[in-house]
Amino acid sequence: MDTINVLFATAEAAPFAKVGGLGDVSGALPPALRNLADGALDIRIIMPFHAAVKKHNPPHRLIGKFTFEANGRAIETELFVSEISGVPVYLLDNESINHDSPVYHGDWFLDGMKYGTFSLALLEAARYLDWKIDLLHANDWHAALSVYALKTIYAIDPFFTGIKTILSVHNLPFNGWGSQEAMSSLGFEPSSDPDLPDWAKFTPLPLGISAADQVIAVSPNYAREIMTPEYGCGIEEYLRKHAEKVTGILNGIDETLWDPATDSAIASNFTIEKIEEKSRNKLDLQKALGFEVNPDIPMLTTVSRLSHQKGIPSIFKALPSLIDLPWQFVLLGTGDPELERQASEISALHSDRIACILKYDDVIARMLYASGDIFLMPSLYEPCGLSQMFAMRYGNLPVATSTGGLADSILDFSVDPKKATGFLYDEKNETGLEQSLRIALRVYEDKNEWPIMRRNAMNAHFSWQISASKYLDIYRKLLA
Repeated sequence: MDTINVLFATAEAAPFAKVGGLGDVSGALPPALRNLADGALDIRIIMPFHAAVKKHNPPHRLIGKFTFEANGRAIETELFVSEISGVPVYLLDNESINHDSPVYHGDWFLDGMKYGTFSLALLEAARYLDWKIDLLHANDWHAALSVYALKTIYAIDPFFTGIKTILSVHNLPFNGWGSQEAMSSLGFEPSSDPDLPDWAKFTPLPLGISAADQVIAVSPNYAREIMTPEYGCGIEEYLRKHAEKVTGILNGIDETLWDPATDSAIASNFTIEKIEEKSRNKLDLQKALGFEVNPDIPMLTTVSRLSHQKGIPSIFKALPSLIDLPWQFVLLGTGDPELERQASEISALHSDRIACILKYDDVIARMLYASGDIFLMPSLYEPCGLSQMFAMRYGNLPVATSTGGLADSILDFSVDPKKATGFLYDEKNETGLEQSLRIALRVYEDKNEWPIMRRNAMNAHFSWQISASKYLDIYRKLLA
């Protein structure tokens, strides 16, 4: 087979710019695909040259400048190239893409202009490079308009004929609503797809979903969930009607970067065979936080954005109900100001056993994964989730809601105690969390069951190679 040319369009790619899981995926999946295909795939990432990328300042060079027209308006664009793990990364810059803003500005017109021009500029960059792509793999609403543009604005442009398209959906509720004024100014017009609801006919993510040849959700369970009213965000009927082009592939993690045996961020490295070394990390954390220093006290940890979607309120409500039991809890994260206030309040009230660190720090995060025994992840919805995978890798067993990728990646204790890797519950509130946490704390006390579960969790594999092989199969099927 000839080499497949793939342009991977994304708003984030770690380590250049990362706000959430999209950054992790975009930084890891293309290299995994490139390595797996062994020369049969020419995959290149393209992303905005954000202020955050300029601050990170990876080695890069200017390829050149080009101008394209959008609705009678000339847009001058600079094209740079860098690389991540051997994969070329194109960086696009113009006055709309980089206005010294965060990756996501929060102003819908400015973000609409940033990602609307990005969606057009990434196609024009391929033309400027004279690189004929076989497949455009776009991610979330930020690049969805590039998929729609191929079927509309560029439909009869000979340079773009025959391109197949994939749209990965990482978080359906974030659909780009509010970008309509920016889209109109760039020449986009509403969809004529009769299956889309009226509001969705001029909203970026639904437009991309409608135009894409394949839609990939970031876990098989999430692909099923978005076809229901609870998770479908108003386009569940459309997705059910076009279910043949919707699938789900569970995200992976880089198991070499997340390895307790070699992680330089933790004080005591450990393996399944030398699991006793793990407790040294907990003892160090207990001492640093002024907690009782005791290896037998279960350490509960959470590393999360502080938001209602992540179920953070249920943690603050459930823990006081368990105050009669021995445990300690450490939270790392930032987000909603009200939830930050509640975090400060509960940690001040129980400073002998609760600590809330209101920031994000990768080194502290790794320390919490390594120090913890039980990882709390009470998300109301979780398209995939990576934190539970990191936690399991470090022998930190998740207590999580049975939703999205959590249900795909965690084998529940109540289903099969001998093979279990964590604890899942259906009732998405503090009662569900409290009941599941009571079970986990009981099992923790069992010196036979807990080591088996911990070994199962650390042996679970979430390598990107597994996920990449599934993506590669879809690439080949689309182009067959």
